[in-house]
Amino acid sequence: MPLHALILAADSALRTLWAEPRASRPTPVADTPSQNLNETQRREAAALMRVNHVGEVCAQALYTGQALACKNAGLRAQLAEASREETDHLAWTKQRLNELKDRPSLLNPLWYAGAFAIGYAAGKLGGDKVSLGFVVETERQVEAHLQSHMDRLPAGDSASRAIVAQMKTDEIAHAQMAQKAGAVELPTPVKALMQAAAKVMTTVAHRV
Repeated sequence: MPLHALILAADSALRTLWAEPRASRPTPVADTPSQNLNETQRREAAALMRVNHVGEVCAQALYTGQALACKNAGLRAQLAEASREETDHLAWTKQRLNELKDRPSLLNPLWYAGAFAIGYAAGKLGGDKVSLGFVVETERQVEAHLQSHMDRLPAGDSASRAIVAQMKTDEIAHAQMAQKAGAVELPTPVKALMQAAAKVMTTVAHRV
């Protein structure tokens, strides 16, 4: 494996986990301003945005692992572009957490390591089409997860809602990109295992 690829992967991990993320696009803004949230609403909104932030940490790790294992230069460029959009999501969710006076998950290094391992293993053991299949299934699950957050966020929290809505749009586009690039459908047991792992992550990150 080329040394420069390992250096880039390590740099991505360090920036994702410990640097302040910078978005290439402006933070989505709602048509109506957010209302003042009471403490219960603030805590729930912050918990949901913390889960979303964890999801973006995992997305960075997944794409980095897949790109490291990928031998197709064109596909690697597509993964890099998707990763840049996920960096926007990372920055937006972090910004919203700051506005809600809360913090990211304390277990982000653990989430990153797990997602990186999955991405690298999918690309290395299954090849590009299986790796893309993981992208499609991941983005489908994330899309459903984000929709559930739209239902759970306080009605007056239009700032968080605007961010989640744009994230959902981007995730759909990433899944479509992977499908067009030749993704294969993953076996049902693999999908179920991914859902179970995601359930653990979202439940823990909601609190920690």
